[in-house]
Amino acid sequence: MDPEPNNTTANGTGNPKDESTLKVPSKDPKKKDDKKDEDLSEEDLALKQQLELYVERAQDADPGLQKVALESMRQEIRTSTSSMTSVPKPLKFLRPHYGTLKSYYETMPDSDLKKLLADILSVLALTMSAEGDRESLKYRLLGSEGDIGSWGHEYVRNLAGEIAQEYAKRVNEEATVDDLIELVEQIVAFHMKHNAEPEAVDLLMEVEFLDLLVKHVDKTNYKRTCLYLTSSARYLPGPDDISVLDIAYTIYKQFEEYPSALQIALYLDNMQHVKQIFTSCPDILRKKQFCYILARQGISFELDEEMCADDEDREALQEIINNTKLSEGYLTLARDIEVMEPKSPEDIYKAHLLDGRASAGASVDSARQNLAATFVNAFVNAGFGQDKLMTITSETSSGGSSSWLFKNKDHGKASAAASLGMIDLWDVDTGLAQLDKYFHSNDNHVIAGALLGVGIVNCGIKNDCDPALALLADYLDKEDSSIRIGAITGLGFAYAGTQNEQIRDKLTPILGDQKAPLEVIAFTAIALGLVYVGSCNEEVAQAIIFALMDRSESDLGEPLTRLLPLGLGLLYLGKQDSVEATAEVSKTFNEKIRKYCDMTLLSCAFAGTGNVLKVQHFLGQCAQHFEKGESFQGPAVLGIAMVAMAEELGLDMAIRSLEHLLQYGEQNIRKAVPLALGLLCISNPKVHVMDTLSRLSHDADTEVAMAAVISLGLIGAGTNNARIAGMLRNLSSYYYKEANLLFCVRIAQGFVHMGKGLMTLAPYHSERFLLSPTALAGLVVLLHACLDMKAIILGKYHYVLYFVVLAMQPRMLLTVDENLKPLSVPVRVGQAVDVVGQAGRPKTITGFQTHSTPVLLAAGDRAELATEKYLPLSPILEGFVILKENPDYREEA
Repeated sequence: MDPEPNNTTANGTGNPKDESTLKVPSKDPKKKDDKKDEDLSEEDLALKQQLELYVERAQDADPGLQKVALESMRQEIRTSTSSMTSVPKPLKFLRPHYGTLKSYYETMPDSDLKKLLADILSVLALTMSAEGDRESLKYRLLGSEGDIGSWGHEYVRNLAGEIAQEYAKRVNEEATVDDLIELVEQIVAFHMKHNAEPEAVDLLMEVEFLDLLVKHVDKTNYKRTCLYLTSSARYLPGPDDISVLDIAYTIYKQFEEYPSALQIALYLDNMQHVKQIFTSCPDILRKKQFCYILARQGISFELDEEMCADDEDREALQEIINNTKLSEGYLTLARDIEVMEPKSPEDIYKAHLLDGRASAGASVDSARQNLAATFVNAFVNAGFGQDKLMTITSETSSGGSSSWLFKNKDHGKASAAASLGMIDLWDVDTGLAQLDKYFHSNDNHVIAGALLGVGIVNCGIKNDCDPALALLADYLDKEDSSIRIGAITGLGFAYAGTQNEQIRDKLTPILGDQKAPLEVIAFTAIALGLVYVGSCNEEVAQAIIFALMDRSESDLGEPLTRLLPLGLGLLYLGKQDSVEATAEVSKTFNEKIRKYCDMTLLSCAFAGTGNVLKVQHFLGQCAQHFEKGESFQGPAVLGIAMVAMAEELGLDMAIRSLEHLLQYGEQNIRKAVPLALGLLCISNPKVHVMDTLSRLSHDADTEVAMAAVISLGLIGAGTNNARIAGMLRNLSSYYYKEANLLFCVRIAQGFVHMGKGLMTLAPYHSERFLLSPTALAGLVVLLHACLDMKAIILGKYHYVLYFVVLAMQPRMLLTVDENLKPLSVPVRVGQAVDVVGQAGRPKTITGFQTHSTPVLLAAGDRAELATEKYLPLSPILEGFVILKENPDYREEA
């Protein structure tokens, strides 16, 4: 830690003759000394002689004289060290005498004067002591207990650096560190008083004493301190990151900044903390805001009397957590932006913008085309409750929606029926009413689709009377496997993340059923993984493990078998080392699937942690070359993206590593790279990633090209990005003869225009701080399915595409008043700026525009209120934000 950049000998030898190095060195030292005296102004010369006199007097036999000399010397140094732009003159002139004073100090008897000299030596050591000697700290500990701040900032910073080194050394030697901790207390108090919170936090982290922080924060600096703590937690190894966040939680709670404390509690997945926040906050309005935050995170949470005594209030709060108002808010946004008009797939394809080639493609495999149109229609009109294919009223055509339904073949009908659930997304009552007619169909595929549709409508919405369970439970034991899969997957969607025991009791027996076909077992594992996502539930894990062990050799080669390890991995999503026992068990599996299982488990367990060692481990797995393509490398590539998506820096590094894999990897790695890129930039169309994917979408290998096309859709999901839309249009005419690729292009077009541009698939929210486990789980299932496009998505399991519903969220800011009715206020929306550790009150957004709410937020956008009239109840303006009137606001005359 070099305390003074302008000081050329901060780490010099401490030799008194070194004074010459401060001037431009000349050849003859004799001449140079004379010259140096001549260069000084009269003032400086007087100061130099004065200080030399003090040094002589300080060694005088008379204590009285000594005291005066030392105090005058201290005065001189103190007055000059307050600013440290260049080496202060007294320090400069005292340099030659450092050695003399040091040796004299050793001979002095113990007294107050000796301590005074120690103080002065401690400051001189700032520029004189040799690197690693820590003399400044040594003399500080020997000196008087006085206020260290008076010697200036630079001195305090230097001491802090030396303390960190000394502490590490003493801990190694198991020596006592009490004297250091006392000094640390003084330094922290000084830093906190002088707006240097990051330095105080750094020092306390070095000496592993963060608890000290709590008593030094006050109303003026707690926000900046906690911002630094939460930001640095991303870069700390476990368990330090948890302890840092716990301190931030304590501080936020102490200053009643409950919404921020709640976000840390959710980040730590600590339900006890969440309960504490509800019990310690008396204000019902603020509790409603907490409920909105919980609903966005997508976890199920039951309020009890302790958290909210009044029954009516509790019911209102529970309703918000259950997300029942999501559909209403989303439609308010759509009306405000004026996009209620339903869109047909043709509006999305915009075939008229292409030259004559595309129209010729209409004859190719029309069932496949209709299936693609079904998906595009479902994604584009998601949540709007009306479209031009499925919900048209019976007057327009005799059969109404069934006419489109039967334009699809066999299993295509399942996706068509389920698409109705997507169109009525989040609006449970309407959705169930519209799906009801399909339950009376004679066609098993239609019933299967209706069951899946029920799950989709209920996705993310909880309801006290559990309509999904009531409807789907009866179909779990039907003969027909497509109906069973529909019911099982429907339950997975509707109860994702709820850890509902009834679901477990109904689904686990299917895993152990010897007669059940592989496809049913595979989707059961995924459904259980979704319901118990991140719960580390032992019983479910065991059921899936036994199901895996029971599979025959021929089964293990099937693409669907790979969903079993994935279901197992979802149980440990983001739970890091809790996966170890299960990972050990997986090493006993058949070698066909052992490695695949290992990669899948690790990638899920460390998803969203940013753990650098795991990224390196996955890169190592991808670096191996095999004669025949190994399937386990696919999940390893996805693992890189899942782990590195945690923070921006790791994300950029991962994108670069993936580009290397493209150049050196085998085909099985290359086809996974676009998918990994798609996950890293989901709903965030970064230009360089867009270009890479555009290049890969013309790749000679069809599988790579298909993955790249789907990923183009994922990075632009819900953004209406014009550049990606243009690329996809061109691809649709380029691939007009290749049914499979054309299908992928259509799906990608559906993704880009998802929700007519009002949606996002990003699992991160609250300014990229929180990761919604169910959203990530849905995306990971979809990406794993895309590792084998031909067998799953282009085969008869295309409804796997509906797994994105778990990640679909409106990308809106909707401000509501105290009665939760929409309230339009002006807000500034701009690119978020990282202000961690910056001095003063820097602007948090740049390049903003002022709109009135509700507004759309793109990736990396941040909003702030542009009016003083209201106060937001959440520090992060995303999703639903309650505003209350500012009592201090005065209308300007």
